[in-house]
Amino acid sequence: MEKYESKQVRILRPASSIYEVLSRFDHLSPVLADKVEEWQATEDRCSFKAKGFPIALRMVEREPYKLIKVAGEEGSPMNFTLWVQLASVSEEDTRMRLVLHVELNMMMKMMIGGKLAQAMDQIAEQVAEAFNRAPR
Repeated sequence: MEKYESKQVRILRPASSIYEVLSRFDHLSPVLADKVEEWQATEDRCSFKAKGFPIALRMVEREPYKLIKVAGEEGSPMNFTLWVQLASVSEEDTRMRLVLHVELNMMMKMMIGGKLAQAMDQIAEQVAEAFNRAPR
């Protein structure tokens, strides 16, 4: 299992408000429904198509205000778990890091390993930007 970590990003919000949004797939509907195809979400599961590929995710663990673990459903193209780690620095300052654990064969690791590392940083930055830009 390969591990890819994002850099730590700063979000100028309480960890509790970040957790409340990210720990439920149905809270992501307003943001993601028009960015992917066939978005469907409940609190614990979501499915969609990205560039024609079907993806199904489920929440596997939640630790309030600190950790969210998401995994691909059976039948996903890759076996993976994504961790969202939150660390509260102060009431309005939270640090977030994304950690992806994914099974890749040697060929896939060579083809997309570097891109996954970059993608983790980009996703973390986009999440931080979205929270920092949103009205309070």
